[in-house]
Amino acid sequence: MLAIIIALIIIAVLILVHEWGHFIAARRVGIPVHEFSLGFGYLLFSTTRDGTQYSLRLIPLGGYVRMAGEEPGDTENPEGFNTRTPLEKMRVAFAGPVMNFVLAIIIFIITFAVIGVTKPIDEAVIGEVIKDKPAYTAGLKSGDKILAINGQDVASWNEFMTIIQKSPTNKPLQLKISRGEQTKIMVMTPVLNESTGKPIIGVVNKYTFERVGVITAVKMGFVQTYQLTVALLSGLGMLFTGAASTADLAGPVGITNMIGDAARGGMVYLLSFTAFLSINLGILNLLPIPALDGSRIVFAMVEAIRRKPMDPEKEGFIHWIGFMFLMLLIVVVTYNDILRLIKG
Repeated sequence: MLAIIIALIIIAVLILVHEWGHFIAARRVGIPVHEFSLGFGYLLFSTTRDGTQYSLRLIPLGGYVRMAGEEPGDTENPEGFNTRTPLEKMRVAFAGPVMNFVLAIIIFIITFAVIGVTKPIDEAVIGEVIKDKPAYTAGLKSGDKILAINGQDVASWNEFMTIIQKSPTNKPLQLKISRGEQTKIMVMTPVLNESTGKPIIGVVNKYTFERVGVITAVKMGFVQTYQLTVALLSGLGMLFTGAASTADLAGPVGITNMIGDAARGGMVYLLSFTAFLSINLGILNLLPIPALDGSRIVFAMVEAIRRKPMDPEKEGFIHWIGFMFLMLLIVVVTYNDILRLIKG
C-alpha cells in the first residue's frame, strides 16, 4: 500500500511539472488557459483563478493544459493556440518535456550535494543479496563478511569478485563467512550474467555516501541526465529495430512495483529512479506520436513549411487516433506487468 501511495505522489509530481511547463509557456506567449488538470476523468476538485480552472481528476495517470483555440468550438479566439505562429506553438509544446529534464537535473544536483555520491567500500562485506540468485538461495545475508573462498583467504571486495568471476559456473564454491560472532561455511554455484558474460553469485558490496560541492553537483547533475537520456534513447532504438519487444515495457503496475523496490533501497535509489522516470516522460512526449507533444511540434513544423495551418478538425482527429493508440499500449503493458507479477 505504501508503494502505491509513493508511486502516486511521484507520478503526480512528474505530471504536475510537465503540465506546468506548458502552462507557463502558454501564459508567456499570451494564450488563455481554460483549465489546468492533474489527472483525467471524473472531476474531484476544482477552483478558478484568473480565468483558469485548476482541477484534480479521478485517474492519476496524466494531466493536461486546455488552452484556447484547441477545441472544435473554440477556434475563433484571436489569442488561441491555433492562431499562434509555428514558433510559438513549438515553444509551448517543447516546454513540458523540457521541464521534465530540468526536474531530473535538479533531483540529481540535490542528491549529490545533500546526500552524496555513492562510494563503494572495498571491504569484503555483503551490502545486498539479490533475490533468487545463488547467494540468496544459499542463505547469505547483508552484513556477512567473506573470509575465504575454497580455502583461499579474501582480503578485499575486489579480490572476492575476481575469484568469483574466474570460477566456472558448473562447480560449487565453498564460502567461509563471518556473521556476528559466528563463522559459517556456505556452498553455492555461480551462474552466468548474460549482460557481462561473467559468473556471479548475486551480491552487491557495501557503500557509503560522499557529499560534493555545489558546482561539482551541478556538473554531475547535467552529466547524469545526459547519460541516462542517451541510454533511454538507445533502448528506444532497440524497441524500434526489434532488438527489444513490448514485453520489455513497463506500465503503471510495473512502475509502481519498481518505485516500491527503489523506496526499499533508500532515498538515493528513490530519488534517482524519480529522475529516471522524469527523463523517460520527457523523451516519451517528444516522440512524434499523435496526442503527444512531439506530434504538435511536427504539425507546427509542417505549418511553417506550408505557410498555413492544418485543418483543426483533421488535426483533432489525428490526435484522437493517437490517444486511442496510447490507451491500447497502456492496456498491453499493464497486461505484461500483471504477467510478470504472477510469474514472480
